[in-house]
Amino acid sequence: MIRLAKLTDYGIALMCHVARAGGGTFSARELAHATHIPLPTVSKLLKMLTAAGMLQSQRGVHGGYSLTIDPALTSLADVVAALEGPISLTECEGESSACAIEGSCKVKPHWHKINIAVRDALDRLSLADMASAQLPSEPTLVRAPGRRPIQETA
Repeated sequence: MIRLAKLTDYGIALMCHVARAGGGTFSARELAHATHIPLPTVSKLLKMLTAAGMLQSQRGVHGGYSLTIDPALTSLADVVAALEGPISLTECEGESSACAIEGSCKVKPHWHKINIAVRDALDRLSLADMASAQLPSEPTLVRAPGRRPIQETA
């Protein structure tokens, strides 16, 4: 199974909540309450997102965290990369590969294509899209000729 880390999933949820507010400032406690994410996790994510330049923090009575980026111009790939580093599904696509078979691997070029497709898909979805109350229209799946349709499992 391929899945985002839970911390990244929570980070996206936090960023969407802040983006939905349209420029508001939130305390860590307010964000934890609104998103139902534990406060220690929210605090950790806020530090990561601030270090990545996506949020700014303000001290004081009216302090908190606010966006430094435009949600319409920030892709989901940007948020994922801020939390996890470069997007890569396999070890050999990372910056410092430790794969023992990388030199003789015959599938590495195919993984490169898949990684590009995943990054492109995440790049096409903005933070504003994710924060929107409306769901995007269903994508049209394109399958290779001769392949059976993917069966959904319950």
